[in-house]
Amino acid sequence: MKNIVILISGRGSNMQAIVEAGIPGAHIAAVISNRPDAAGLAWAATRGIHTEVLDHKAFASREAFDTALAERIDSFAPDLVVLAGFMRILSAGFTRHYQGRMLNVHPSLLPAFTGLNTHQRALDAGCMLAGCTVHFVTAELDHGPIVAQGAVAILPGDTAQTLAQRTLAVEHQLYPAAVHDFVSGQFTLCDERVIRPVTAQQQAGSLLSPQP
Repeated sequence: MKNIVILISGRGSNMQAIVEAGIPGAHIAAVISNRPDAAGLAWAATRGIHTEVLDHKAFASREAFDTALAERIDSFAPDLVVLAGFMRILSAGFTRHYQGRMLNVHPSLLPAFTGLNTHQRALDAGCMLAGCTVHFVTAELDHGPIVAQGAVAILPGDTAQTLAQRTLAVEHQLYPAAVHDFVSGQFTLCDERVIRPVTAQQQAGSLLSPQP
């Protein structure tokens, strides 16, 4: 059984998707938020999951908060830390401590559009595909080894809001699947790259947009 600690700052819709997936071999040991008003805390608590709040505003520096957060996380002996809408930039020391065992989902097809406003930037660039990426967290923002990606077509008349809604629906499928694969050992991390067996579907062809 793999212990998982999930970090949230709001409603934690990806946290909910992971919990509801009922991943075999995964135990959600705790949900921790840096915001006392995070709606996801109540959702998790009603399902019998241990919850905690560690308010970042109570700490004098980012490093002090990260040190205290790591202590709370480590008290649950986690095999994996999952960022699910955790709206904090983490210090280099924190990311090194959880190297190879901390995942995040980013709303773009990395390495494109790191940072904020990803959907509008994809629209402004004239992209035909957008999507999301599950990746290991490193000190460099949104640059860790890629675990999984999901794509959505950009449609005529799309806005940043409509594109974000469709992308989030893909995140809710992709993130639990990536956590499942971590727990079940279906990929390895080697030289800063995720190594997976090649599937028959991947050998069959390519994803094209627009379709011919």
